[in-house]
Amino acid sequence: MYTDSLRICILLICGLLAGLCQADPEKVIFDTDCAFFNDDGAALVMLLERPRQAEVLGLTIVPGNLWASQGAEYMFHVLRLMKRPEIPLHLGAQAPLVHTRAMALKENRDWGPIEYLGAFENDPPQSQSELKPPFGGKFSGLTPARRNAIDFLIETIDQSPGQVTLLAIGPMTNVAIALRLRPDLESKIRRLVFMGGTVHARNYDNRAAEFNFWFDPEAAQVVLRSGIRQKTMFGLDICNRARINRTHFDQIVAVKTPITELFREDMGNRYPGFLKKRDAQSYIWDCLAAGYLLDPSFVVKRESAYLDVDTSFGKNYGAVIPLDRTLAPQATPVEVILDLDFRRFFELYKGLLTTP
Repeated sequence: MYTDSLRICILLICGLLAGLCQADPEKVIFDTDCAFFNDDGAALVMLLERPRQAEVLGLTIVPGNLWASQGAEYMFHVLRLMKRPEIPLHLGAQAPLVHTRAMALKENRDWGPIEYLGAFENDPPQSQSELKPPFGGKFSGLTPARRNAIDFLIETIDQSPGQVTLLAIGPMTNVAIALRLRPDLESKIRRLVFMGGTVHARNYDNRAAEFNFWFDPEAAQVVLRSGIRQKTMFGLDICNRARINRTHFDQIVAVKTPITELFREDMGNRYPGFLKKRDAQSYIWDCLAAGYLLDPSFVVKRESAYLDVDTSFGKNYGAVIPLDRTLAPQATPVEVILDLDFRRFFELYKGLLTTP
């Protein structure tokens, strides 16, 4: 009798574990302003290497590091290397809601210098001939989906209410436009995990605003004031605590795959230049947000706060400020990630980027 009971318990436990292992992957829309492999590109690779945990429904491209059409070429390159060209890529907004290149250049003159202007460094490309090929000097041959990113966001969330997670690792323009067009959408989003903003830390060039929020402050404000049920923020408070050095770089490039070769080319010869400067270090901003979807256990400190964005044109344009809740009574609090177990995160990061 005891043996039979034990056998039944074992079978029940095995069944429970099997059920957990077969849980559906989290549906993810990957909203990005990709410029280089490190950061956005690596974040995408991390998710694609864990298809049982994350199902990438599509990529939506937003201007930020680069204008959207140029950023799309970098993401196509990663999709091709990962042998996932079937994942749709949708071009989104062509510019921030309010912020313009002329405004950014004025800020640089009046309150600068601004070390990094992103897409505002240049005028938007006017034709395909003005685009630069990704690494290796060849275009992927892939083309964006016909639906624009805003329509894709709305339709995908409508089709699976309460099931779709938004991973927003660039400026919030696409998400904000979708919420403005369909205010009811905020109740249908499972959760929003984003890289942007800063509560306690300063930017690397001592500006009050983090780049993604600075590039489109009005969009960030729309999202922070929204009623999305769960908003998790990976801002500079945690991102400034996560840097890789030459030792970390060497561990990854020691494994030879197409992805690690791209990692070597980009991070070795471009930013931060590990092959040129032995003391170089690199932040890995967006990878933290992607890693959180796969294994949140590396997070060791967080706080909850109602947040807003300074949209007055001045030195603090794009800075995070406390929310006056009378202005947005529907707003939900933001879970602000503050600290991490970096060793634990790096093992996750390295393991995913070096997968054969």
